[in-house]
Amino acid sequence: MPTVRETFEAMPGRFRPDRAQGLSAIIQYDISGEGGGSYHVEIADGRCVLHEGPAAAATLTLSMSAPDWLDMLAGKLSGQTAFMSGRLRHKGDMSLLMRLPSLFGI
Repeated sequence: MPTVRETFEAMPGRFRPDRAQGLSAIIQYDISGEGGGSYHVEIADGRCVLHEGPAAAATLTLSMSAPDWLDMLAGKLSGQTAFMSGRLRHKGDMSLLMRLPSLFGI
């Protein structure tokens, strides 16, 4: 199983620029617990650039525990279930949250 860091390092490679036309956003991820971390991605001009650490200003911020994050990416926990049960918390643009699976080929 990959680490949280490895999942974030893989994000730019999973990004689907064809599904992000006209999108300009900064998505902050705060992953808590052992092995977690803070990362953000900048999406603009059909590119996705990963940065470690917090963003100065985010369009969308997602918070989740490291085990839940890894389970979600492994398909053991659906994003919808995580959201509805409060295991995935968000602040900001809800429509962007709903677009994330298509933007990253999940």
